[in-house]
Amino acid sequence: MTVSPRPAQASDTAAAASARAGSRRTTSAGRQIRRGWQLYVLLLLPMLYLVVFQYWPMYGVQIAFRDYNVVNGILGSEWVGLKHFQRFLDSYLFWPIIRNTIVLSTYQLVAGFPLPILLALALNYVGGAWFRRTVQTVTYAPYFISTVVIVGMLFMLLDPRNGMINLLLSQIGLGPLDFMGNPAYFKHVYVWSGVWQTLGFGAVIYLAALTSIDPTLHEAAIVDGATKLQRMRHIDLPGIAPVAIILLILSLGSMLTLGFEKVLLMQNPLNLQTAEVIDTYVYKVGLASAVPQFSYAAAIGLFRSVVGLILLVAANQVARRSTETSLW
Repeated sequence: MTVSPRPAQASDTAAAASARAGSRRTTSAGRQIRRGWQLYVLLLLPMLYLVVFQYWPMYGVQIAFRDYNVVNGILGSEWVGLKHFQRFLDSYLFWPIIRNTIVLSTYQLVAGFPLPILLALALNYVGGAWFRRTVQTVTYAPYFISTVVIVGMLFMLLDPRNGMINLLLSQIGLGPLDFMGNPAYFKHVYVWSGVWQTLGFGAVIYLAALTSIDPTLHEAAIVDGATKLQRMRHIDLPGIAPVAIILLILSLGSMLTLGFEKVLLMQNPLNLQTAEVIDTYVYKVGLASAVPQFSYAAAIGLFRSVVGLILLVAANQVARRSTETSLW
């Protein structure tokens, strides 16, 4: 006759087994860390960077809900709730700034997203290795030019009197044009100069994705008589689609984050009505004004971050349901 264990004994046995399993996992983890300690040392600096510059500053986000005073500090400043958010929403600049930011971001995404894919596909099929390397170098080199230098080059090339672009336009009777002073031209200059600067870097990412495609698929397609365009459509594009979708999700998540350096350097009193975006406005009210408004600037920045997070999550959900490719 078999005697079944009592409930208390069964519970003790299960707890002991769980404790032994946890101990084995801890021992195994410790053994792996000791075996690859060099890799963990390399990981230490990036983790330290994340903690110091990404997570610790989150403590200061609460100034968006306070009337921050440098003398009183963060915790000593008065709590005002959503006062600064309401102030931004009621501001006469709210809709012009949001509109300018969305227009520039959308224009930049539409113009800059497909071109690196097309360049990568073209380079993948080009015959001469020397020509391919030359094109890659020429298109990739602008990525290493600083933003200040890029804007300086734009002012020189687009100068109404002595700029090379306007001299060429004058020769065919279309110029000169004040590209940097006309609000209607600002978004075109900003977007296409950015496309020129980042085109080669984006193409490198897709070229790396193209190398992961099984070459036997192309061999079979060639045997079946498929043209290069057909191979691009049915083999290459599906092969790089997961990478493209991930980059698209990240781009949609940063729709309201243009960065203030280039926009600020290109701004002037003549084009400000289309050149003022959230990032430059935050910089001006938070740091560049005669009386810095830290809480107001923090509230605007937090508003932008929350909207970006919502866009990122929504884009990820749509991509996961429609293509089964997502960030998480």
